[in-house]
Amino acid sequence: MTDHVLVVEDEESYRDSLRYIFEREGFRVTLAATGRQGIDAFERDGADVVLLDLMLPEVPGTEVFRAIRARSAVPIIMVTARDDQIDKIIGLELGADDYVTKPYSGRELVARVRNVLRRTDQALAGIPDEPTRLTVSGFTLDPERLTVTRDGVVRPMPPKEFALLHLLASNAGRVLTRQVIIDRVWGADYYGDTKTLDVHIKRLRSRIEEAPGNPRFVQTVRGVGYTFEP
Repeated sequence: MTDHVLVVEDEESYRDSLRYIFEREGFRVTLAATGRQGIDAFERDGADVVLLDLMLPEVPGTEVFRAIRARSAVPIIMVTARDDQIDKIIGLELGADDYVTKPYSGRELVARVRNVLRRTDQALAGIPDEPTRLTVSGFTLDPERLTVTRDGVVRPMPPKEFALLHLLASNAGRVLTRQVIIDRVWGADYYGDTKTLDVHIKRLRSRIEEAPGNPRFVQTVRGVGYTFEP
C-alpha cells in the first residue's frame, strides 16, 4: 500500500517542491498551509508520517505536534527555517522522531522519511503474524476454533473478523492506523476499497458490543484508525 505523508508547511514553494518530490517517489501527499489546516487534515485523513514546520500561522507547530500526538503515535519529522539549537531541543523534547533544518535536500528528506517509516515497521514487527490464544477484558479468543468467549457465551466468528479483533485486542490501548490494520489483516498487497475495514468493524461491533452504536471496546480514532479499549 502507498505510504501517506502529510506536509504542514506555510511556504508555498516548499509545499509544491515536497509534493513533487514525494509523489515522484511513490508517496500519497496531503498538503496543509497553516497549523489549523494541518490538524484538520490529520483528523480527516490521518497519515503514515508527518512533516511539520515549527513556524506556522494560526496554530504554531508545537501545538500542532501536541494535537496530533494526542491522537496517534504516527512518526513526526519537525522542520524549521532556523538553525537554532533551542528549536531542535524543543522538537526533540516534544518527542519528534527526527528534525531537519531548511534548506534541505529532497533526497535527504525522502531518506529520513523512509528511515522513520522503517523504524515504525520494525516496532510493529512485534505483533505476531499468527494469532495465539488470548484473554483480555473478559474475552477469550481461540484462533484454532475461531471463537470468542465471554461470560460463558461462545461466539463463532468469520476469519477476517476474528483476525481483526485479535489484532486490536492483542494491542489493547494502542491506536492502530487503518493502514497497519489493513496490512496485517488483509495483507500488504491488498488493493481493494479501504471501506471494507469499516464494514468489518461494524460487523465486529455487532457481535461483541452490547450497544454497537455506542461501542465500549472497539473505538474509532477519527482520521487515524481504531483501538481496543481494555
